[in-house]
Amino acid sequence: MIDVHSLTHLMLQVITWFGLLVIGYYLVINAYYLSIHVLALLELRDDVQESRWDPPFREFASPFYPGIGIVVPAYNEAATIVESLQSMLSLNYPEAEIVVVNDGSTDDTLDRLVEHFELEEVDAEIPVDVPTEQIHGVYRSRTYEELLVVDKDNGGKSDALNAGIWLTDMPLFCAVDSDTIIDRDALLQLVRPFLEQPRTAVASGGVIRVANECTVEDGIVQSVALPKTGLPGLQVMEYLRAFYSGRLGLNRIKGLILISGAFGLFQTEAVREIGGYRHDTITEDLDIVVRLHRHLIDEGREYTVDFVPEPVAWTEVPTSRSALGRQRRRWYRGMVETVVSNRGMLFNPEYGRVGTVVFPFFVAAEMFGPLIEGIGYVILPLAWYFGILDPAFFLVFFLLTTGFGVFLSWFGIFSEVLSFNRYDSPWQILRLLWYGVLENFGYRQWKTVVAWQGLVEYLRGVDSWGAMERTGFKTTDD
Repeated sequence: MIDVHSLTHLMLQVITWFGLLVIGYYLVINAYYLSIHVLALLELRDDVQESRWDPPFREFASPFYPGIGIVVPAYNEAATIVESLQSMLSLNYPEAEIVVVNDGSTDDTLDRLVEHFELEEVDAEIPVDVPTEQIHGVYRSRTYEELLVVDKDNGGKSDALNAGIWLTDMPLFCAVDSDTIIDRDALLQLVRPFLEQPRTAVASGGVIRVANECTVEDGIVQSVALPKTGLPGLQVMEYLRAFYSGRLGLNRIKGLILISGAFGLFQTEAVREIGGYRHDTITEDLDIVVRLHRHLIDEGREYTVDFVPEPVAWTEVPTSRSALGRQRRRWYRGMVETVVSNRGMLFNPEYGRVGTVVFPFFVAAEMFGPLIEGIGYVILPLAWYFGILDPAFFLVFFLLTTGFGVFLSWFGIFSEVLSFNRYDSPWQILRLLWYGVLENFGYRQWKTVVAWQGLVEYLRGVDSWGAMERTGFKTTDD
């Protein structure tokens, strides 16, 4: 016969120990986050000082700017593709080729490209070893000689990127999402590590900002605006914190393992060496950088992966909870895939600080963090139900999650104001501070649910990308 008293006592012990585990876990993770944010502030200070004394483009400062192939995968991007390409065609860079890969779009993406850029088919030599689905045709613009369009069967983003990488002759390639607007001088800034360290630089990444509510004309962001309170506004905070705190801090310790797939610059041959982008992953941006680290360390080669805070690209973020939920579940599944496939790097001293510090803390904070926080949200009502909810525990849990989350968000705003200050109105700063509070009440808790859903999808073998609705950029006519 089951002893109800013993069972209840066991449950209370389990709840208590889980509560202590959650508190201890967040003490360690928050100490890590605080360290990274402080390092980011130091790195940002140095970068701002350098940018003021050393402008990104001086015509005779470097005898050689390496050619860049801008690879743009496009699948059903008719709403934004023309404005994005206008932005890329107006970039201030000596030698750049734009390779748009129409990845089997079912809308009028290709028709819009043909109409707006006067495309004509050319007899291009397609490498026999290109790791992609069948390529049907290659087109070049009659009005913009630097614009090349590849039409192929649908194979996913990684497949489309590989088509562009194998078809470009440029020593560097820039992976850019087709819904992205790039600042005119961004490539000149993004290429800086390759000019300063030409023998060791293999990758560099820039900043992604939210384009919703910004006014875009002729491919240029004419005015910067904050989205109204809602999901896009909350994502502004996430992007500021991720780029001006997280990635800058990791860059300070030479441990950057993620470059956004919307705006990253890579050494073409280095990526070809590892077989290009994997087809069996849905977060190719994290996977490619981790694999580059792994390959180059295995080869015993000296290399650098850098984050440059000045170059900015603008992207449209999801506006509905369903679209955002699909995106974040996909990100989570892809993160788990990358961690599992590269688990040999974890705590492995052969991979230096990337293997012993950066990758393990990334896994602890980004993969397990939301799951453990979700357990905390379950423990609280259980502890209340059994009458053992300690007010001190509740206060500590609240401060370590929600309170510290507000602090980190405000830290990101401080970094924005201290540095490049695209949101220069005092009212915009006040709204950012409000977003920093708001995202920790409801939105943050919703993301823990999404993370658990993403884990379940991964365990079930779900590999779908998920449709992303695009509304297009705001123009002066809107």
